[in-house]
Amino acid sequence: MARYTESKCRLCRREGAKLFLKGDKCYKNNCPFNKRPVAPGQHGAERHKVSEYGLQLREKQKTKRIYGVLEGQFHEYYVKADRMKGITGENMLSLLERRLDNVVYRMGIASSRTQARQLVTHAHFTVNGKKVNIPSYMVKAGDVVAVKESSKDNKYFTEIKQMQKGTMPKWVDFNPETLEGKVLALPVREDIDSQIAEHMIVELYSK
Repeated sequence: MARYTESKCRLCRREGAKLFLKGDKCYKNNCPFNKRPVAPGQHGAERHKVSEYGLQLREKQKTKRIYGVLEGQFHEYYVKADRMKGITGENMLSLLERRLDNVVYRMGIASSRTQARQLVTHAHFTVNGKKVNIPSYMVKAGDVVAVKESSKDNKYFTEIKQMQKGTMPKWVDFNPETLEGKVLALPVREDIDSQIAEHMIVELYSK
């Protein structure tokens, strides 16, 4: 499967906003975006008039990069959201939030979605007692996400056991001592803190 292998900090610079793709590094003063918050390339610092289409496109690209999905998969989320009851843009964000890699990130088990995706693909987690190694796996309300028994002695997870329970969205819960979490409810727009103008993405795809 195709994936982005270049510098992730360039993506933040291209979108003109921190996407928090590198975990803890994004919160430090030496974050490359803090040093040079302009688009990459020879003409990155120049000002350009952006059309309405350009703004919508940038919003879509930013959201794709935040959640780490490719164009085809992202469009599938939109199509599915459009068929659901409710507001299409909010439905789409809810679907993205319900990805297993995002849930692992939201529970505080990983410092970034990229790291969470790696942990999931390495088969460290179970959902309702069954091993799942698919990052795009769609969780449901009531699902129990836990570190696989054979992975609990892994150095990474033993260090998590010693961590204090951090803040997380109200729709998920995680116990560091037992390395087990639960999806308490489906995420709604108020639960999603990412600065995303989802209506612009819907307008782009609706053309």
